[in-house]
Amino acid sequence: MNRLAPAARLRLYVISALVCSAHAAEPVPPSAVPTVGLLQVVLALGLVLAAIVAFGWLLRRWMPGQSGAGGLLRVVAGVMVGPKERLVLVELGDTWLLLGVATSSVSLLHSMPKPPVDPNAAPSAPAASFARLFKQAMSARRGS
Repeated sequence: MNRLAPAARLRLYVISALVCSAHAAEPVPPSAVPTVGLLQVVLALGLVLAAIVAFGWLLRRWMPGQSGAGGLLRVVAGVMVGPKERLVLVELGDTWLLLGVATSSVSLLHSMPKPPVDPNAAPSAPAASFARLFKQAMSARRGS
């Protein structure tokens, strides 16, 4: 091809371009994916998504440890005190426990009997109640 004159090379390029354009002008066959195949794909995707939702529901329903010691253990409140540390107030039967939770440990900071519930009192905000309990626990810890 290098021995051809520039005019001959130009003619060769023009002819090859015409041949390529003739092939491109041919009509395109109908879509290779029939409607039935598309419907099968959509139904299969719907089936997979339904299975994922059902599996998540089953995990939430029968996950062990969700009942919390037969209903005796309940988290009353919690507050973050650092990027990986938090204080958690836990009710265990008739006792409230103030726990310090860090990345590698859980420490009991204070323990007290559960306060009596006054039916006539308006429900207080959990944050205000927790702040009051935290102050009491810290003052008790400093005093000991």
